[in-house]
Amino acid sequence: MSSAKANLETLPRGLQIVLGAGLLALALFPAVGSDFYAQVVSRMMILAIFAMSLDLLLGVTGLVSLGHAAFFGLAGYALAFVTPAGAPVSLWWTLPAAVGASALAALVIGFFVVRTHGIYFIMVTMAFAQMVFYLFFDNKVLGGSDGIYVNFKPHAGILDLDNTRVFYYFTLALLLLVYVFLRRLLWSPFGRALAGIRVNEHRMRAMGYHTFGYKLTAFSLAGALAGLAGYMWGAQTGYINPELMGFHMSAHAIMMVILGGMGNFAGAIVGAFAFEYLLHWFKDLPQIGPVNLGKHWQLWMGLFIVLIVTFAPRGLLGMVERLARRRERSGSGALVGKEQPHA
Repeated sequence: MSSAKANLETLPRGLQIVLGAGLLALALFPAVGSDFYAQVVSRMMILAIFAMSLDLLLGVTGLVSLGHAAFFGLAGYALAFVTPAGAPVSLWWTLPAAVGASALAALVIGFFVVRTHGIYFIMVTMAFAQMVFYLFFDNKVLGGSDGIYVNFKPHAGILDLDNTRVFYYFTLALLLLVYVFLRRLLWSPFGRALAGIRVNEHRMRAMGYHTFGYKLTAFSLAGALAGLAGYMWGAQTGYINPELMGFHMSAHAIMMVILGGMGNFAGAIVGAFAFEYLLHWFKDLPQIGPVNLGKHWQLWMGLFIVLIVTFAPRGLLGMVERLARRRERSGSGALVGKEQPHA
C-alpha cells in the first residue's frame, strides 16, 4: 500500500468540487443541526486532523506506525495536567505547549525508530507506544487506568469554547489550516523528498538526500499534529484516559487513512468521517433472533475495510475518481459516435 499506485496526490476537478461541497455542508451544518450532532461532527473533525497527521507518515513517507496514538494522548494529558481544578487555563499558551510536548516526544522516539525499516519499524513504534501506555496506565500519579478529567475548556478570550457552535467553527478552522498546510507541504521540495523516500529510499540516498533527517522531521511533525488533535479531544470531551494511547486508537487511524485514500490528506478527512459514521451505524444494527449484529460491529467494520482494500486500493476518493473517469470516457465515446458522418 505504500507504492506510488496506492496514492492519489493530485485531486481531479470533479473530486475538488465534491470536497468543496462537503466543506460548504460543514460550514452550514450548525445552522440546521442540533448541538448534539454539532458535537458529533466536531469529534469527527478532530479525528480527521489525527488521521491527516498519520497520513503524513503512512501515505506520503511510507512509514507504517502502530504507535501514533501515543502523541495523540500525550497532548490530552498535557492539557489535563496544566488545568487546575477550579479555573480554566488560556488556550493560547496551553495549545502550543501541548503540541510541543507531543512533538518533543515524537522527536525522541523518532530518533530511535526511524533507523529501522519495514516490519521492524512497525514493531518498534508499537513497542514505544505500549511503553507510554503502561507508564500512564500503571501510575496513579499520572491518573492510572481511570484517567484524568479536564474540568474546564480552555479560555480563549473572545472565543467562548463552552459554546458548542464556537467550538465547532474553531475546530473547523483548525481542520482547514492543517489541510492547507499539509497540501502545501506535500508539493514543497521537502514533501517531494518524502514521496521519493516512500517510492525508493535507496535511490534517494544515492542522490545525496539525508533520508534519516527527512524521516525524523516528518515523524516529529506528524506527532505534533497528532498532539493538536489530542488537545482538542481533551478540550471537547473533558476526559483523558490511557486508552487514547493504545494500539486500538492507532489502528483506527490507519483504517481511516486507508478507507479514505492515502497520500492526499483529503482522503484522511473523508476516511475519518466515513469510519466514525460506519462505526455508529454498525453498532446500531438490530438483533436478529439470537444474534446481536450490533455487538459484533468490529466484524462488519473489518469486512468493509477488506472490501475497500481489495476493490478500491485508493480508498473512497480513488473509487469516486475512477467512477467519474469511466463516466467521462463513456460520455465522450457516445459523443464521438454521434458525430460520425453518415455514409
